[in-house]
Amino acid sequence: MPSHKTPDAAKLDRLVADARRSADEREQGYREQALKIYPWVCGRCTREFTRANLRELTVHHRDHNHHNNPSNGSNWELLCVYCHDNEHQRQTEAAAKLGGPANTLAPATHNPFAALAGLIRKPD
Repeated sequence: MPSHKTPDAAKLDRLVADARRSADEREQGYREQALKIYPWVCGRCTREFTRANLRELTVHHRDHNHHNNPSNGSNWELLCVYCHDNEHQRQTEAAAKLGGPANTLAPATHNPFAALAGLIRKPD
């Protein structure tokens, strides 16, 4: 019977922390570069940003590869958080359509409000 080693929790925690720190550093690097290159305007809805609300302006990778960060910014566009979420949602939906029937969800059959009328009837 093969013996299974228990993973070292501290080692796994360090690994995850290092990966997060690396991702945060990488993000800060390209975000700061993009904010220097581009005007503080959402590339979709044209909302303008100031230092007061700059945290709501994100860097979107046009090719969806967060490791592709050319210093000239050709793979970036600044999007507000709402447009950025919308862009990723559109990508997710497009990928699901390309996948065909295997990726489609079954229609919901549960009706959470079926007994609602009985619950809100006033007592006689």
